[in-house]
Amino acid sequence: AGNRTRELSDPTAHAEMLAIREACRTLSSERLTGHDLYVTLEPCAMCAGAISFARLRRLYFGAADEKGGAVVNGVRFFASPTCHHVPDIYPGMAESDAALLLTDFFKGRREP
Repeated sequence: AGNRTRELSDPTAHAEMLAIREACRTLSSERLTGHDLYVTLEPCAMCAGAISFARLRRLYFGAADEKGGAVVNGVRFFASPTCHHVPDIYPGMAESDAALLLTDFFKGRREP
């Protein structure tokens, strides 16, 4: 999955949200217990909330996001006492590869 916010005119259509929705639909379950999520960029607060509510087992992400991330940056969603479920978190996975993918992705978004 990839971000489709512009294509769908939906600010919630982040890659994480789309992947979680599709996995839940495929499994006919609102819980993804025992499943893992791999993403290129540190999830935002909205996506971190969805990861928690879906009860994902593990979260792997490549690059940290100092501006919009909410796992190891920003609000640090999973450290909140109101967070119901905390997945095992593995930041920095293939970080340089992830950074290159993100550079290309955002460059493409800026070009007409």
